[in-house]
Amino acid sequence: MKLLEEEREEPEINLTSLIDVVFLLLIFFMVSTTFEREALLRLDLPEASTAVSDPDPNLVEVVIVADGRLFIAEQQLADDRLTTLRAGLQEAFRDRPEATLVVRADAEAPHRLVVRVLDAAAAEGLRRVSIAAIEEPGEDQ
Repeated sequence: MKLLEEEREEPEINLTSLIDVVFLLLIFFMVSTTFEREALLRLDLPEASTAVSDPDPNLVEVVIVADGRLFIAEQQLADDRLTTLRAGLQEAFRDRPEATLVVRADAEAPHRLVVRVLDAAAAEGLRRVSIAAIEEPGEDQ
């Protein structure tokens, strides 16, 4: 006696929920890494009554943190020697020599580092240099 053979269905895997989870994880990691980078470079800029905002997007920033670490275009330098600063500035200005150098130093950063950055900029022949500050609160002129 011959029995009827049942047709076998191919199993289907629904990927919709898996894709949703992957996108949620991607969004979570993108947001958490952004917060980590901002917390790393916390600066208390000094106040100045003549502070102005420069909307120029063609800027190269040198950040000096209160503990003495230096960053050029968000890349931490190995040390604070003049030769290291000059090499970092050469690399940052290689593709865009007309850019403006902005020195963002924490109010508690050692003054010698600000002078060293300005000295390295002068040694590299940079003519467009500015120092970042925030406007003093309550000062109306």
